[in-house]
This record gives sequence, C-alpha cells and structure tokens, in this order.
Amino acid sequence: MILLTGMSGTGKSTVLKSLSERGFRAVDTDSGGWIDEPDGTERRWLEDRIAALLAAHERSGEALFVAGTVWNQYVFYERFDYVVLLSAPVEVMLERIAARESNPFGKTAEERERIIADTAEVVPMLRAAATVEIDTSTAHLDDIVGRLVEISGIPNGRRRRGPRPTP
Repeated sequence: MILLTGMSGTGKSTVLKSLSERGFRAVDTDSGGWIDEPDGTERRWLEDRIAALLAAHERSGEALFVAGTVWNQYVFYERFDYVVLLSAPVEVMLERIAARESNPFGKTAEERERIIADTAEVVPMLRAAATVEIDTSTAHLDDIVGRLVEISGIPNGRRRRGPRPTP
C-alpha cells in the first residue's frame, strides 16, 4: 500500500487517475467522505474509515494507492509500505491549479496565498516523513506512474511473491 501525499497542484489526482486506468485500486481521499473538517478546523481523515480501507487491502494482496494530505495522516504511516511525496515548485503548482477545471480550490487570491503559506510550512514535514519523493514538474506522467508501480512491487495490481524493490 502506498500513500501519495503532497500539496495541491502536484498531480496526485492525475497520477491516481492514470493508476486507476491501468487497473490499480486508487483512492482519492479528497472526495467520497474520507475527510472531516469539524468547525472549519484543519482537514483530517475519518480514522475509522481509513483504518477499514487499509485493513481490507492488507488482507487482499492487491495494490492500493491512497492519496491525501491531511493533518492526521501520520497516524497511518506505519500501515503503508511507502509514503511518496509528490512535489513541484510553487510556481508550477499555482500554474496547474489555475488551469485545472476538475477542482475549484486555489482559484481565489486568498486560497493561492494559503497554498503558498502551507507549502512553506507543510512540505518540510511531508518530506521528513516520506520514503520516496518524486518531482512531478520534471517527470512525464507515464514515468511517474511507472515508478510508483515499480515501488509497489505489484506490476499488474496483484501481489507477487518475493521481496519488494528498493525505492
């Protein structure tokens, strides 16, 4: 199981879509009721739902890619085989956010300022916890997805026998 984390505009949703198209189970926790924001506080995973998702896949032997960046994700780090930080320079992230049509977040000046501030504050913590970092500003989508499939050690979505590759 692999956690894909990173700031808005680093390509998490795009990478998940590509993984899903290749037959991998990919869960974007930004939608589908995985996140709570009680009283306008920081976004957090609903821990019981995430725990159930991970438990089901620990038993299944299937590859699972989960994407999200929330304050309590650290609670689950030990359950993931890898924590992969997708990163990009702030300028690239803001360009992508301005151009995307699938997500309205980041379109206002206030939200863009929040992204800049959060990047400065949050990315160092994500980097410290990551087992792998992929700069999505310089790599082609197919190369990023290929690297993730390689890291998973499950080229066709089903667990194979033997050791996992070293990232």
